[in-house]
Amino acid sequence: MAGFLSGWLGLSDPPEFSLATPRLLMRLPQMDDHGSWLALRRASRAFLEPWEPTWRESDFTPAAFRQRVRRCRALARADEAYRYFIFHRPDNVLVGGVSLFNVRRGDADAASLGYWIGQPFARQGFMTEAVGAILDHGFGTLRLHRIEAACLPHNEASLRLLARCGFEREGYARAYLKIAGRWQDHVLFAHLAGSSSSFPRPARN
Repeated sequence: MAGFLSGWLGLSDPPEFSLATPRLLMRLPQMDDHGSWLALRRASRAFLEPWEPTWRESDFTPAAFRQRVRRCRALARADEAYRYFIFHRPDNVLVGGVSLFNVRRGDADAASLGYWIGQPFARQGFMTEAVGAILDHGFGTLRLHRIEAACLPHNEASLRLLARCGFEREGYARAYLKIAGRWQDHVLFAHLAGSSSSFPRPARN
């Protein structure tokens, strides 16, 4: 914990966070991940595009990915966001990503949850494990009080995931985010520290 706090307070570089579940390893992205990330995103484009902001080809270049890697590390150092790639542990294959972002300290101690899964790895329980791990990390190591999530009303898979992981519906936001090129309504969810939930606890490294 002391190493985490020193990085959080800017006294040293942040540690390489590593979260584990029985099948998965989650860590900050590295430059060596560019090839596997690019291949998975392109192979899953039709699967992911309906649920994400409009893709730009400029985002896929090595230079853009290098900036992504640097920004992820800077955001973690500043305690503003924790963006992890998810790997299948036995073969170290990238399967998706999960993040806590928009971290607010002080009277809030809250963050937002984001996630994506490559099409070949969907419906295998990987994201349930990953979200469980990052919730445990958020409420434990990061000492958050509240983690929020937003979901398109017709994204049945995401709605089921949030319910499985102990999120409760709190509201409905009109034209909340621009997804697939247009402003779309979202269902709003939250999970509170100490609330009952069924999310799986990750294995410790």
